[in-house]
Amino acid sequence: MTTSIRRLPRRMPGWAKVVTAVVLVIAVLFAGIRLAVLPGLRDLFGTETHDRSGPALLQSIQDMSRYDAASGNFQVVVDLEKDAKYLPSAIRGTRTLYVGAGTVEAYVDLGKLGKQDVTVNSDRTSATIRLPHAALGKPALDADHSYTVSKQRGLLDRLGDVFSDNPNSEHAVQQLAVKHIGEAAKDSGLTARAETNTTSMLQGLLGSLGFKEVHVSYKKT
Repeated sequence: MTTSIRRLPRRMPGWAKVVTAVVLVIAVLFAGIRLAVLPGLRDLFGTETHDRSGPALLQSIQDMSRYDAASGNFQVVVDLEKDAKYLPSAIRGTRTLYVGAGTVEAYVDLGKLGKQDVTVNSDRTSATIRLPHAALGKPALDADHSYTVSKQRGLLDRLGDVFSDNPNSEHAVQQLAVKHIGEAAKDSGLTARAETNTTSMLQGLLGSLGFKEVHVSYKKT
């Protein structure tokens, strides 16, 4: 008489179940990435964006008395490198290549005009106006047309970015871009264009009011 012995299946240990579950999750994630590039399945593992920002609050209102007479558009390539003294750049250091685009306004402050700066003859046909020289406003960086071309980081910097709240911060290169744009605006002749435009504006305005002669000059503030 032959007796058959049936072997009972072995139970999987608890730790093995955990490892198997983790492997399955990773496999599903990688499969999802591959499937997402297939037509019709792109949105299967896609992300959704929700804007939960609060309403913008008005902080203050300022009355403007200046005439914005000219505007300059500038672009600068910032090459910022930071190295450690005794470590190679592959271990510690960053180098960022950034293209910054921005504008600078040139204006004439009409609010500084006093009674002594405007002279009108008795029959109101001639006027003489003395204005302060044109000045430059603060450079405004255009986020839509500014971008990072490349960013190289050492091993320690990459590890630090893992624990950073803002690992891709571009504050330093943006500040340099604003600085260089402001310096370029000073040498661009933008203020001279602003004064020419302001003179033409005042001559046209006062001419429409009946003045036949309009003399505009600029004084030091």
